[in-house]
Amino acid sequence: MAFLLPAFLLLIFGYGVTLDAHDVPVALVIDHPDAVTASFSGKLAHSPYFSPRAFATIGTAEKAMADHEVTAIVWLREDFTRKVLSAGAAPLGVIVNGMDANSARIIEGYLQQVWMNWIEARAAERATPPPLPVAVQPTIRFNPAVSSRDYLIPGLIAMIMTLTGALLTALVMAREWERGTLEALMVTRATIREILIAKLLPYFLLGMGGMAASVAMAVALFHVPFHGSLAVLTGTSALFLLAALGMGLLISSLARNQFVAGQIAIITTYLPAFILSGFIFDIGSMPAPVRVVTHVVPARYFVSILQTVFLAGDVWAVILPNALALAAMAAIFLGVARMGARKRLD
Repeated sequence: MAFLLPAFLLLIFGYGVTLDAHDVPVALVIDHPDAVTASFSGKLAHSPYFSPRAFATIGTAEKAMADHEVTAIVWLREDFTRKVLSAGAAPLGVIVNGMDANSARIIEGYLQQVWMNWIEARAAERATPPPLPVAVQPTIRFNPAVSSRDYLIPGLIAMIMTLTGALLTALVMAREWERGTLEALMVTRATIREILIAKLLPYFLLGMGGMAASVAMAVALFHVPFHGSLAVLTGTSALFLLAALGMGLLISSLARNQFVAGQIAIITTYLPAFILSGFIFDIGSMPAPVRVVTHVVPARYFVSILQTVFLAGDVWAVILPNALALAAMAAIFLGVARMGARKRLD
């Protein structure tokens, strides 16, 4: 569980979870085909983001969209060539399926990019400035490839370590309660503090090993850039893992059945981490009451640290506050679990 589960989950999520759009089925309607429209359609066909399909009329294209055969429609109207040659606004119609608003915005942006590249290429061929009111030269910091994978993989590591850290501890401790092996420890001279340390230390080392394997896979397999220092990553990962182990230990003290402990661990640790950590959904866009709740989710702070360390480097204005929050949460969870632990069987 400590090594194979993180690797398996990272492979599944790393290849399966993406916010990029590739090979989007697009209906291409050309009212009057000619050399100019062929040039634009060729540009669209060579884009890695789209897989255009030709339709004779806009009506058949709209029916294909209604039947979910295509996601967007690009319509080159009858006066397209005339407007382009006269340096006017070409009547390029774009219709996008907005059921998935995020995907619709991404597709719209990709279509605008194809259009701008085509305009600039035509202007270069004719040795004339492009007929654009503003020449945009964007500079993208920290993720210049604009790859969602580079953004998601660090967050996935936090999700996986939340699941394995809390679930591993909760299940193992609950299993020992079921088998009665903890009862044998209760009658020894070992103090409850020594028992807890003996139980937590091996799983802490296993969790750090799983974390190291996940980071190695992220860099070597998924080619995610790593701009920070290993010392910062190791220290903050240790704080987060202590918080996750504290949550697992607390769960096992409340539920001494493996099935119940596993269900509680998933509901109280993994699902909040997935939804409320900023891993996929922007915390700033959430309602105010929900934003308050995110402050009690340790993964929120670890996701911010991981994305900063991987993509930006050691930005202490981000790392220090989040690391302090993780340290406080680790102390709280471990402290509550220690107070609830007694050398008694009831």
